[in-house]
Amino acid sequence: MPENPFESSDGTFLVLVNQENQHSLWPAKITVPEGWEKVYEGGKSACVDYVDREWTDLRPASLARALDSGAAQAAE
Repeated sequence: MPENPFESSDGTFLVLVNQENQHSLWPAKITVPEGWEKVYEGGKSACVDYVDREWTDLRPASLARALDSGAAQAAE
């Protein structure tokens, strides 16, 4: 049975980001799905480090904007 490329610790990986600023670790040898953009490429551990460092607000971007807007209005 072939190895699952998502579970491999070897090879090159990508960090993908969608319009909601959600991040995904993706094997470089698999086509990037529509709606996602490559923002980083490297080994698996480097990609995981990138995600840990860059994706600090796990809320979808639209939810974060709505909540932040509501909080700003409440403070007025």
